[in-house]
Amino acid sequence: MARPPPDPLYTLRGLGAAVNTLHFSCSEPARPLLFSGSSNGAVHIWDLTTRRSQKVLKGHADSSILWLDSLSRENLISQGRDMRVCLWSLAEGRADVTDSLFADSVGFCQCSLMQGGQGTWLLAHPTDCMEEVKVIELPTKAPLGSLKPESKLGMVMCMKLLQTNSGPMLVAGYEDGTLVLWDVSQRRPLSSLKAHLEPVMSLDFDPSRLKGVSGSAEQTICSWTLDGQQVLQLQEQVELVNPGISQLCLRPDGKILASAGWDHLIRVFGWKKMKPLAVLQYHRDMVLSVTFSDHQDPKQRMMAAASKDERISLWSIYN
Repeated sequence: MARPPPDPLYTLRGLGAAVNTLHFSCSEPARPLLFSGSSNGAVHIWDLTTRRSQKVLKGHADSSILWLDSLSRENLISQGRDMRVCLWSLAEGRADVTDSLFADSVGFCQCSLMQGGQGTWLLAHPTDCMEEVKVIELPTKAPLGSLKPESKLGMVMCMKLLQTNSGPMLVAGYEDGTLVLWDVSQRRPLSSLKAHLEPVMSLDFDPSRLKGVSGSAEQTICSWTLDGQQVLQLQEQVELVNPGISQLCLRPDGKILASAGWDHLIRVFGWKKMKPLAVLQYHRDMVLSVTFSDHQDPKQRMMAAASKDERISLWSIYN
């Protein structure tokens, strides 16, 4: 007889606003941290040992935080609805914005960050032209290209940078349900796939399997592959009971996929065959973000989910 789904290990509260985005930092030997971005413009730094907010960062003029990532343990990057992307220094207890750029985007598309060469990163961000993505190199901000479809696909909704043997690529999901694979260096589309009937709300990609996954405003999660000719091909479709996926996230070991649902539920799937494993019910409103820690010790790995109900839940599943 199957065991019932687990309860959260613990929850984090007191944020005072909907929590839009989460990001773990678990580099050894320092304490594991969780960053959260809220709709009131606050970025909380949570110490997961004490389970308390260590610090609150304010750098987006009370505008909603859309996305968080880190260049290193001491360098955070945030994207807000004030159309700014901010770089933060957290070294030696500081919390200073050291640099920023204007993305000029009024949409909800999150940026994507990927390490490039030694000490450099690639940042893809939306622009004031809702269909366009710009890619720059950090920390120099040197432009690497502008990616804009020739056909009318609507605004870009989500994206992810990929490092391949052929160089940097980007997969973008658009308002009409289409996925497009871009060659960043050549600034041209390589292939496209009409994966959904509704806007693509989230996607993730597994470089080891050359396999990705996307969710939309409909009741379907789609997996797709990238073949040797850089062509996107639809693989499997999983039908859900209720529509709406806020975010999809693959665990770093490539075994587990989690989804954040508009129906207040977190769903967990086996990544290899998209087998449903668990439905986690805790939140009282839309789940807006889900992410996995990158802790080196598998026993210490956690999943975190954030909701419009102003709570963050922490889970230990399938370790």
